[in-house]
Amino acid sequence: MLEWRDEGAVLSMRPHGETAAIIEVFTAQHGRHAGVVRGGTSRRMAAALQPGSQVAVAWKARLDGHMGAFSVEPLRSRAAVLADRLALAGLSATCALLRAALPEREPHVSLWQGSMVLLDALAEGGDWPALYLRWEMQLLEELGFGLDLSRCAVTGSRDDLAFVSPKTGRAVSRQGAGDWAERLLPLPQGLLGQGPVSRAELAQGLAITGHFLNRELSPLMDGKPLPEARGRLLDRFAKA
Repeated sequence: MLEWRDEGAVLSMRPHGETAAIIEVFTAQHGRHAGVVRGGTSRRMAAALQPGSQVAVAWKARLDGHMGAFSVEPLRSRAAVLADRLALAGLSATCALLRAALPEREPHVSLWQGSMVLLDALAEGGDWPALYLRWEMQLLEELGFGLDLSRCAVTGSRDDLAFVSPKTGRAVSRQGAGDWAERLLPLPQGLLGQGPVSRAELAQGLAITGHFLNRELSPLMDGKPLPEARGRLLDRFAKA
């Protein structure tokens, strides 16, 4: 019998049989992991298994290749997002991207830490959109395609960085862009850590991360576009 214990956030839950549920949890040490929760559709347990909920889990299985079963202890519900449509859209997009991007049972400790900070911010309210944008940048790093915004890819200069190459993900200065500027992605200064991120810069930043996420995740999703939950979040941002 195989067994481990960990902590994480619920990414999804679906009924299984008459009373059980299958959940996916993003855990600190075991990555994205699925398992059966007996009695998971009961009123008491279903409330604790909503996406975004923080849980302590104990997993058991006879063989490593089996789905196995979870015993779940609720830690934090984050149900406050239900009262905020924008925050709920942010939580849904976060869970959907983690499900689409991460291979099963592969630990991503740094991304797990950043994801828990983001989920807490979504539940607590406040100015979380810039944090979400930087979380998408962190997700790209975990996929092996982190953006390099430290210096111009053409001149090597750290000054007047204004664009991002859609091919390499590297920053380009105005001087380095030259006649190619129209083919590059605008680089918001807030993405460089220079002051707060305005609503317009947020849209520009999400266009950059969306471009590379779509390119990197498309092969993993059989050519399908990014999860619809992310598109709904962008629509909410546009209407906010």
